[in-house]
Amino acid sequence: MNLAFRFSYFGDRFFGSQMQPDLRTVEGEFIEACRILRLFGDWREAGFATAGRTDRGVHARCQVCSFLTDKPELAIEALNRVLPRDIWCTGWAEAPEGFHPRYSAVSRTYRYYFSAPGDVAAMHEAAQEFLGRHDFSAFARAGDRNPKRRILASRVFTDGRFAVFEVTGESFLWNMVRCMATMLGEVGRGEAEAGDVARLLAGPAERRVAAAPPEGLILWDIDHRISFTPLPIDPKSSRHLTDRRRYHALMAEVSAHLAPGLRQPDTPGI
Repeated sequence: MNLAFRFSYFGDRFFGSQMQPDLRTVEGEFIEACRILRLFGDWREAGFATAGRTDRGVHARCQVCSFLTDKPELAIEALNRVLPRDIWCTGWAEAPEGFHPRYSAVSRTYRYYFSAPGDVAAMHEAAQEFLGRHDFSAFARAGDRNPKRRILASRVFTDGRFAVFEVTGESFLWNMVRCMATMLGEVGRGEAEAGDVARLLAGPAERRVAAAPPEGLILWDIDHRISFTPLPIDPKSSRHLTDRRRYHALMAEVSAHLAPGLRQPDTPGI
């Protein structure tokens, strides 16, 4: 059976999602869990693939992988117990014929969180310039790839004390969302405006915008037009989530007492 799994992970303890020799990666840990369970022998023969790559420090709410196995029941029942605590499956599906998690994706959605957003209304106005098909040479490391991409939805909204940039596209280039986030951060601080975004998209690129820090970026959703059966989070991952929230809330309070009156930085994502 060709099984598809939807899964989540914290990215800060991985050297990105793509498998790399002698480095801890999301794909490497997922494949190792499958080997422990003997779901397949060779990951290449099993056709293991993910929907896309995330850089070191980038998180995922919805990543998708698929692989062939003759033990689908064991995979569904046991994978969450064997995966490390910072990766957990949230759903499974029997993949349709011809399914590939990367090439079968209709769209992808990312969210970037700003803790010092500035003028959210101006950021939202500037985000509308990304809509449609544009040359994103100034907002990505395109290399030898086609720099033109189509953006289907783009908005900035407030979520508690954070501003959130949410963008949906058919596909994205390397660092593209983080570079877009940097530009919107400049708009929020009054250092740029919507017209500057439009000029960079119109080209030729005056400059390549630097990528914002990775920790604010989440791969939020991938639309494959298939339905996933939900999977419960396992106890070790649930404890890990609780412990992380407790730790960071505590560190925020400790930092406030160690440096009272320190102005919150304006750097996006910090």
